[in-house]
Amino acid sequence: MTAAGWEAVIGLEIHVQLATATKMFCRCPNRFGDAPNTNVCPVCLAHPGMLPVPNEEAVRQSIRVGLALGCRVPERSEFSRKNYFYPDSPKAYQITQFDRPICAEGSFHVPAPGGGFEVGITRAHLEEDAAKMIHAGGDRGRIAGSAGSVVDFNRVGTPLLEIVTEPDLRSAEDARRFLNLLRATIVAIGASDCDMEKGSLRCDANVSVRRVGEDGYRTKTELKNMNSFRFLERGITAEIERQIGLYEAGAVVPQETLHFDPSTGRISSLRSKEEAHDYRYFPEPDLVPVEPSAALLAELAASLPELPAARTERLAAAYGLPEQTAELFALDQELGDWYEELAAQVADPRAAANWVANELSGHLNATGLRPRESPITPARLAPLLALVADGTLGSAGARQAFAAMIEHPERDAAATVEALGLAQVADEGALARTIDAVIAAHPDEVERYRGGRTQLIGFFVGQAMKASEGRAEPKAVQRLLRERLDATD
Repeated sequence: MTAAGWEAVIGLEIHVQLATATKMFCRCPNRFGDAPNTNVCPVCLAHPGMLPVPNEEAVRQSIRVGLALGCRVPERSEFSRKNYFYPDSPKAYQITQFDRPICAEGSFHVPAPGGGFEVGITRAHLEEDAAKMIHAGGDRGRIAGSAGSVVDFNRVGTPLLEIVTEPDLRSAEDARRFLNLLRATIVAIGASDCDMEKGSLRCDANVSVRRVGEDGYRTKTELKNMNSFRFLERGITAEIERQIGLYEAGAVVPQETLHFDPSTGRISSLRSKEEAHDYRYFPEPDLVPVEPSAALLAELAASLPELPAARTERLAAAYGLPEQTAELFALDQELGDWYEELAAQVADPRAAANWVANELSGHLNATGLRPRESPITPARLAPLLALVADGTLGSAGARQAFAAMIEHPERDAAATVEALGLAQVADEGALARTIDAVIAAHPDEVERYRGGRTQLIGFFVGQAMKASEGRAEPKAVQRLLRERLDATD
């Protein structure tokens, strides 16, 4: 939470590697994990006389992402050369887009408690990725202090979509929520796997602070290459606190590029940014403009699936789910599909959602399985939930049955409950004997209850459930306990 009297101003720059079969301007395979420098050719290595040819699928996927983000798709976009010299760019320039991007201004709605918020999209432009630099012998793979560097050119030329937001985010939590939804949206439409560990999703954050009610913006800093949503949130939080501390101490915030170390929680400077780089952009002479037709735009718009933001709101409304649970199912498309299949088979979709969000998700996290890989299917879980709903099973017994059904995929819910003897005891004669034994074993608590400490009913219920090994029907137990404890004889 931002200190009183201050607010954060945050914008993100997100780089997304597009999931195409080949690279952006050549036909080399676009694959992660192959042996270094094996997916290369004269085009992506910039041999003299080689000419780029645009990847049509990358153009189509970029437009689909733009449409999903609410962007305007211009009638004409152009490629440009961004000139710089660094070992990761064999051409000494990058083919990118400058003043005519493939996707222009847009607005992206982020559902959240209280109605959600809008994030403006400045632009999304298509470009080629750089090669991967590997710094050996240094501190945590950084170039500072390294003994030497090598370059893997497999990544050079990978189709890359850079998405730039307006400075509309006001907290680290909002930034994490937005990026999480953005990732789920891109994955849902099939444009990228957005795996931060592989580098197919990379994010930089521009951060500044200002007094609440203050117009304009103060000096911003840039946090580079945060490689998880949790680190993004922690890094932005640390930088907000650092900037507020500087201002309140009477100091200034210099414009610089920063690194956040998640192991220590510390911010360190990478380089100053007192002046903008002059990349000497000019139109790429070897590529024609991109001019998508109205028919193509209509086709791509029609190809979009239900997007996570819309699914969050639909699930919450259709099944009465809390916002957090609806968001969980919307962000994980496969888990959401699994839940909706289950919801169609049960009388209480909200109770079913709790089981999916807790028991099933816990099982999946522990085993590393995806929902469709689990031995627990919607068709197997629905009868178990029906046994809970009709009082045959209590919550503890249902969890035991769930665990047993994982171990024994050949058994259905009814067979599992019968084999383990998990059905609740509702026979009043049997329950009365258990309750009488509990009351007899705790005379001091009985005296205190009858002296006015009626909250001890919870203690007696717990003892009765323990004595019955969790099989007693709780409502019947509580009713019989009250009858006996409240008796005047």
